[in-house]
Amino acid sequence: MSSKSANVDLGSAHVFLTGGTGFLGQAVLERLLSDHPGTTVTLLIRKKGSTPAEDRLRTLLKKPVFRVWREKVGEEEVERAVRERLRVVESGLGPLPPLPSDLDVVIHSASTVSFDPPIDAAFDTNVGGAVGLYEALLASGSDPQVVHVSTCYVGGIRKGVAPEAALTHDVDWRAEYEAARSARVRVELASRQPDTLRGFIEDSRAVHGKEGPQAVAKYAEAARVEWVQSLLVDYGRTRAESLGWTDVYTLTKAFAERAAEQLWAANGHRLSIVRPAIIESALRHPYPGWIDGFKVADPLILAYGRGQLPEFPGLPDSALDVIPVDYVVNVILAVAANPAPAAEPEYFHVSSGASNPLPMHRMFYNVNLFFKNNPMPQQGSGEHIVAPTWRFPGGRKVESALRRALQRNERRVKWLERFRSTARNRGKMAKVQQRRSDLELLSNFTELYRAYVQTEIIFDDTHTKALNARIPAKLRDDIGFDVTAIDWEDYFQRVHFPAVMAMTRAFTVRPTASEKTERVLPRRTDVVAVFDLEGTVVDVNLAVQYLWVRSAGFRKAAWPGEFLSLAANLPTYLKAERRDRGEFIRVFLRRYKGMPVARLEKVVSKGYGDTLLRHTLPEAVERIREHRAAGHRTVLVTGSIGILASPLAGLFDEVVASTMHQQDGVLTGFLERPPLVDEARAAWLRQYAAANGINLSQSYGYGDSHADLVWLELLGNPSAVNPDTNLSREAQRRRWRIYNWKRGANKLTHDGIAQAHNGVASASATSEEASKGAGT
Repeated sequence: MSSKSANVDLGSAHVFLTGGTGFLGQAVLERLLSDHPGTTVTLLIRKKGSTPAEDRLRTLLKKPVFRVWREKVGEEEVERAVRERLRVVESGLGPLPPLPSDLDVVIHSASTVSFDPPIDAAFDTNVGGAVGLYEALLASGSDPQVVHVSTCYVGGIRKGVAPEAALTHDVDWRAEYEAARSARVRVELASRQPDTLRGFIEDSRAVHGKEGPQAVAKYAEAARVEWVQSLLVDYGRTRAESLGWTDVYTLTKAFAERAAEQLWAANGHRLSIVRPAIIESALRHPYPGWIDGFKVADPLILAYGRGQLPEFPGLPDSALDVIPVDYVVNVILAVAANPAPAAEPEYFHVSSGASNPLPMHRMFYNVNLFFKNNPMPQQGSGEHIVAPTWRFPGGRKVESALRRALQRNERRVKWLERFRSTARNRGKMAKVQQRRSDLELLSNFTELYRAYVQTEIIFDDTHTKALNARIPAKLRDDIGFDVTAIDWEDYFQRVHFPAVMAMTRAFTVRPTASEKTERVLPRRTDVVAVFDLEGTVVDVNLAVQYLWVRSAGFRKAAWPGEFLSLAANLPTYLKAERRDRGEFIRVFLRRYKGMPVARLEKVVSKGYGDTLLRHTLPEAVERIREHRAAGHRTVLVTGSIGILASPLAGLFDEVVASTMHQQDGVLTGFLERPPLVDEARAAWLRQYAAANGINLSQSYGYGDSHADLVWLELLGNPSAVNPDTNLSREAQRRRWRIYNWKRGANKLTHDGIAQAHNGVASASATSEEASKGAGT
């Protein structure tokens, strides 16, 4: 390598930049615009949805990285740069359209940055992207200096010093590329085999059966897609390890280097390969702390601050090789301005481990110090999270303890699922679900980052230091890259950690589903408030209602026999309820077979009706009245027969219910049409909204059962009321409101309901006529 002063000016070079919309590419483009005003830059940008590449470029230039430049030169100069200096080739990675024939410099920084993408995606982006670029360059007839951005970790799993040189493996990257591309076809075929599909269907039915057959199919297909992705990720990870690499990311970056060497340098062209370590926020340029999204180390930092990493399987003396993004940009542009000889590739490590090492124990000291001084809030408690203390017990111990903790937590989940969903049990379930999430996060981090926090590799940076030494001394503070000048404590405490925290809402405590502040209902007439009956408006189910009816119509001598009959059939009812809410309703309502309609109406109008009103939840009544006062249309929907809901009809504008077939004034036990539950209720709701001009995105829904999920999710304001375990879990995950309405002193009477109704509706609206009016 030459010892003369380095060239630092790209002059009027025509630069082709890939990955310009990414973190590193944005920083490179900003430096070209601000410090190399004579350059012309052509960017490879793909169309995104309906947004063309040109529009994406204009949006890109409004990002924070360009703020200082824009303020310095003014908007007129920005517009001139867009017109005269910036060009776009609209394409993604892979086979490219014809490239300009006058290119002087190519900076290839585009790649997937995920450690564990599916194997085909990783190869298509990292290897296929490189192949497509070099084939297009060869076809263009131009002879640019190519700066191929790779990663320090391309050398695979090893110990000791990694030299700045070509990799020594002899793996056939072309054969591996073809195998990876065909992996998806093989896995997709396997996922569609009958036995595999049956497994997805059975698992989906076990969890989502109460939502309806379409829900079962939807979640079964989602499980199949997830299975395919998971298997392809495992393919990539396992194949990488079998060849000696840490993951499919580093494997494909290594193969991309070999493609660059064979397709470009071997054909007599100039090639420099720049290998950065873990790139993090800027130290100085464009301003201290600039970063665009979370990078490699940042999820670990946040998880630690949130108390989710009580321990981690890192080696205390392992070097965490971090480098500020502006140092990487400076190396790339210095290499671009000082080309390698033709057909003799040069290699540069942009790393800190050799010259200014940051061992894991020092990184822990910094992150612990920061969160001791800036603790994160404990959600819902008003207190702060105590920063954990790591003891570095070793990877095997951490992973073994993690497995045991996951097993214990799963046993607790299964135990809680056996009990009725109460406010107390829902609180316990929320805690174990959060614990599961924390443990899974730690498990994922352990798997993903193991090689990076347990590495014993030192990346030699001799070439990079020599290039920095050739930069004129007066310019080194601005465009140099001397890593020994980095004060890690100052960088983390003053620059990087505050930048990471600024990107998150970590210091803004979001309310939980049950903590959301109640808002005054907006007045409008184009919304509906739909209430389920059993468990939502009243605290009883169909069985209890049936017992009320029978107790009012039976002789005392017949009562024990009826009770024993109900108890004997209880297992059948429970199985039906777990499988399908509609099936349970059909089976249970058969018990009304043979009952004269007149007798049932008489029972309901007397003792049954008074009892039902006493079991109506006061908070439900208050909520119904609030909706009506706001001008909302209120609808009670139940899968049971309308006459059993008739005592409450006066509270609502409409009651939509089932009707039982009768013959000669006697109930047959069969419904006139399928009960309005799960997907049937969702279909009714869509039709009802269309027929009545209802805005579902602004409407409200209240339900208590997992079977209600499929129609609640159609509404903009869904609420779970005293939810069962499955609905509670979904409501918490989706951050819906959760109400714990309890039975209390209720002075609700028939006269009170009628008076509150103000003549809008009457009890007669509960029967078939109301159902027809609602479109059921």
